[in-house]
Amino acid sequence: MARVNNVEIDKVKEFGEQIKGDPSKARRTQVVEGEWLLEEGGAQFKSVVNFEGGQATFEVDNPTFMGGGGSLPGPMHYCFSGLASCYVGTFATMASMLGIELEKLAVRVEADINFSRVFGMSDEPIMEEVRVILTIASNAPEEKIKEAEELALQRCPVVFTLRNPVRLVPSLEIRGEF
Repeated sequence: MARVNNVEIDKVKEFGEQIKGDPSKARRTQVVEGEWLLEEGGAQFKSVVNFEGGQATFEVDNPTFMGGGGSLPGPMHYCFSGLASCYVGTFATMASMLGIELEKLAVRVEADINFSRVFGMSDEPIMEEVRVILTIASNAPEEKIKEAEELALQRCPVVFTLRNPVRLVPSLEIRGEF
């Protein structure tokens, strides 16, 4: 199996061929379920995520100014981590498919967050921009690296979600017990 930049490109090509033959194979449902923890101390929220190779537990504790203990990553850390890992992973895949050998690849995600809206004190945007900075070491020509960047920006699922409004469908179930 060909592995470039820690990406199994044969598997990527194989999946591409599968969805060319049957576009329905490109669709997957992503599910995260969690629970707000009512006990004091420690995490405020916990979710168990099932994935192809098993299960992982994510615990969240809001920062102290939002009523948490600040003892664990907060929701924005997970949000930005998802963006960082998805974008850098898509870039690594695109670079690998273009034959670009990477010596090092790192990402930084940052944003200025205005919490005044959360507290009902303004209608200002919570965020006006999210900055994503890739740092790359490679002997590949700059135009080839920029091609990989453009493909990653076009194809990364999280980048797409941030750039294009996605319909949010909330629902509320009120029960005496569950």
